Amino acid sequence: MGKQLIIDAHSHLWLEQDTVVDGCPIRTLQPNGSRSEFFGEERQMLPPFMIDGKNTAEVFLSNMDYAQVAAAVVVQEVIDGNQNAYLTEVQAKYPERFFCMGMAWTLEEAKAVQKAGLRGIAFPGHRMKESLHTLMPIFKFMEEQGLVLSMCLGEDPRQIAEMAEVIHECPRLKVAIGHFGMVTTEAFESQVKLAREGQYVMIESGGITWLFNSEFYPYPSAMHSIRQAADWVGIDRLMWGSDYPRTITAITYRMSYDFLFRSTLLLPEEMAAFLGENAARFYDFKNLPELPYIKNMSE
Repeated sequence: MGKQLIIDAHSHLWLEQDTVVDGCPIRTLQPNGSRSEFFGEERQMLPPFMIDGKNTAEVFLSNMDYAQVAAAVVVQEVIDGNQNAYLTEVQAKYPERFFCMGMAWTLEEAKAVQKAGLRGIAFPGHRMKESLHTLMPIFKFMEEQGLVLSMCLGEDPRQIAEMAEVIHECPRLKVAIGHFGMVTTEAFESQVKLAREGQYVMIESGGITWLFNSEFYPYPSAMHSIRQAADWVGIDRLMWGSDYPRTITAITYRMSYDFLFRSTLLLPEEMAAFLGENAARFYDFKNLPELPYIKNMSE
C-alpha cells in the first residue's frame, strides 16, 4: 500500500451511552458493556472486546495506528447522547489526529460548541422530524465562523430539497453529507448530486459497509456505487469514512477500507483522493503522522 494517506471522515466516540430517543432508552448493558439496549432490543453496539462500554479516543487511536489511518473526523449521533464535553477534551488532547464535531440544536448551543474549540457541528437529519429551515440561524453562524457541517439525511425528498436550499443560502459553508447518501436507497442519486449545488459540498462514505452488510466483504456493490458517485460529481467530492466503532462489530477496522484495494474500479490517483487527500484538504489537516506497517504475529 506504500505511503497512502488515509483519513477517516466519519467516526464516533463516547464515554457513556445513556440517552432516550423517541421515548426509547439507549444505554450500555452490564455486565457485558459491549452490548446496549437499543429501541427495545439488545444489540452488539461495540466489538466484544470493548467490555467497559467506553468508546474512547485511546482505543480508536490504537485501531488507527494499526490500520495506518492518520486522522479521523468524529461526528455525533443522538443515539449516543450528547458527547460535547468528552469531544472537547479529545480535540484539545489530540488536535492533529482528530477533527471533532459538536452537537447543537439552538444558536446558543452552537456558539458554545464554537467557544469550546470543537471544529464543526453534526446533525443526524435522518432522525429529525423538523424542517431543516428551523436550523438556518445555526447554519449561518457556522458559515461565519468557519465551522464544518456534517449532515446525514433521510430518504425524504423534501428534506433533500431543503438541504439544497441550505447550500444555496450558505454558499461558503463546508458541508459533508454522510452515509454515502444512503447508498442502498432511492435517495442515493439525489443526495450525492447535492455536491453539484455548492463549491464546498462533499459526500463521505461512513456506514457504507453497514449499508451493504448483507452482501459483506469485499462489498462489490459498494465499489460500483463509489464508481457511480464519482462519475456523477467527480472523485474530488468523495471521502472515505468508516462509521467506527459500530461497523467493526462485523469486520476489522482495516477491512472497512481495504476492500477498496480488492477492486480495479478506481484508478490509483482516484484511490488516493478518496482515501485521504480530499479529506486532508477539506478539513485542513496538518502535520499528519506517517504510520509504518507493523507485521502481525501471524505473519
